Amino acid sequence: MARGKFVQGIHKRPSWQLADSEVTPQAVFAARRRILKSIGVGSIAASIPGYVQAGLFDLFGDNPPPFATRPLQSQPNAQFQASDERTPYDKVIRHNNFYEFGTGKQDPYVNAQQLKVNPWQLQIDGMVDKPLTLDYDALFAKISLEQRTYRFRCVEAWSMVIPWVGFPLASLLKLVGVQPSAKYVAFETLFDPEQMPGQRNRLMGGGIHYPYVEGLRLDEAMNELAFLAVGLYDQTLSPQSGAPIRLVVPWKYGFKSIKSIIKIRLLDKQPPTSWNQLAPQEYGFFANVNPQVDHPRWSQASERRIASGGLLSAARIDTQMFNGYGEQVADLYRDVDLRKFY
Repeated sequence: MARGKFVQGIHKRPSWQLADSEVTPQAVFAARRRILKSIGVGSIAASIPGYVQAGLFDLFGDNPPPFATRPLQSQPNAQFQASDERTPYDKVIRHNNFYEFGTGKQDPYVNAQQLKVNPWQLQIDGMVDKPLTLDYDALFAKISLEQRTYRFRCVEAWSMVIPWVGFPLASLLKLVGVQPSAKYVAFETLFDPEQMPGQRNRLMGGGIHYPYVEGLRLDEAMNELAFLAVGLYDQTLSPQSGAPIRLVVPWKYGFKSIKSIIKIRLLDKQPPTSWNQLAPQEYGFFANVNPQVDHPRWSQASERRIASGGLLSAARIDTQMFNGYGEQVADLYRDVDLRKFY
């Protein structure tokens, strides 16, 4: 199995000129929409009742009233600093997949700004010795915050490099005392259709059965790379980025990094995951970045890195096995057929 180095050199790129709205390659965009059509969800149009994007763009253009983030103090962790060129902050917050707020890349930026993230409760329970509930303030104070810069690879074959602020998932799991019988960790996103229009409108929400759920094997969750982020670029998270707390697992495709988490549960059986439920032939439970295993409708051998400009005119870069984190995670899968268990 291929093993990558943790820190990679900076990739030099031209100055790109395309607009943010053009970032996702058309073939990929159309392909994912065919999933929705196949389950009875047609293309989204502004005339559909309950579809929010058109109305908000009419009111605010592409500059809705911004969610107020605040500065965060953290210590950089020198062990986890990918040296690749960072994706600018305005690109990170304007190019998102968060179907609770719409299926377009800028829909979350437009539709999520009024999400209430304080008060908030994160529950950790299941097969643990000391179940725990963290309120909003505890998310930032219970465990010391650190800054890590990770590569982030979407299954749609685009990528970013993001400086996250947060704490290791393992640190939180150690606080609650994982019982020996636990084998998996399940995660759940906030379910609030009043605030998340994609949850109340099947067309806008991409056909997903909400609440959004994800999961990891326990050994994956305890790996040193698995991270719970409460901020990026030294600011608290904006709603479209997963405020107030989200998972970041950089060796897996981005849909595994569940946003706006309200529940973490330790289990002895593999939990369901949202994209695997929707299209199991295309989105596996593991979802490890693997250039040798293509998505059924597009190649995963290369990606387009979002930097300071647009994307479609940029030269592709080769995708690395496990997104370049093989030294940290390859041993987790030494007995796993990653073509069968994708």
